[in-house]
Amino acid sequence: MRLIIAAVGRLKAGPERDLASRYRERAAQLGRGLGFPACDLVEIPESRARRGADRAAEEASALVPLLPPGSAILTYDERGRADLPSESLAERIAGWRDAAKPALAVIVGGPDGLNASIRTRADLILSFGAATLPHGLVRVLALEQIYRSLTIMAGHPYHRGEPG
Repeated sequence: MRLIIAAVGRLKAGPERDLASRYRERAAQLGRGLGFPACDLVEIPESRARRGADRAAEEASALVPLLPPGSAILTYDERGRADLPSESLAERIAGWRDAAKPALAVIVGGPDGLNASIRTRADLILSFGAATLPHGLVRVLALEQIYRSLTIMAGHPYHRGEPG
């Protein structure tokens, strides 16, 4: 199962990009032994449309072709669930892998959020809470959660959650 992180916008050089790269590289390295041969990051440009809804729709049009048919789709959106423990996310990802999904596409929308055409296709919609966070930070957090999920699946000590 390929891991595809599809994000709106390009991170500029700096600490957010460095941290995002670090988590993506860690996920790629650990994932190989867990049935995830690749962890690709695809950035699409932010739309320049005037209205927010139009920007989100234009960005969705660029994101949809990046989703391999039959993929599991995980999105981060302010309207998503904020109560899913990391262990449960790891179980979901392992389940998609074990169901022979060709890819897990993790989608991080732009500042205007995700269009309904993406949200309705999603297998899981998550949020990092009610606070408004910078877009680059959301990408870092999404990559960290993918890496954390892989460490949980591998029994790696990185994740030190409460024993069940």
